[in-house]
Amino acid sequence: MTDPIELSYAMDLLPAGRFPFRRWRWELWNGGQLLAAGWRLNPLHAQRALRVRALRHAHRVHGLHPLRLESGHPPETSWNGGPVTIDWGELRVVLTPRVLVAEAPARLAPASG
Repeated sequence: MTDPIELSYAMDLLPAGRFPFRRWRWELWNGGQLLAAGWRLNPLHAQRALRVRALRHAHRVHGLHPLRLESGHPPETSWNGGPVTIDWGELRVVLTPRVLVAEAPARLAPASG
């Protein structure tokens, strides 16, 4: 297995607008670089979009061409805003919510006083 690729994600419910249905906005980040973003009508569909884009990025990093990333994966279950590890053959992607990534440096900073 290769070293895991660590990415961060954000998934938020968009406020009600002129559309009568709920929309979930998702973003995939590699450090400070936005890799992909979009919206879906269902949080599980947003998770699936995040998973597929993260796997495409992992394939690209290793110089591979992805084949049918949408198929052959078990049904999505709720991530509940926590870190997620995605294994696809020899590739491993770790997705961490951006909220947790932003809090990590604050927890590691020395206390003043």
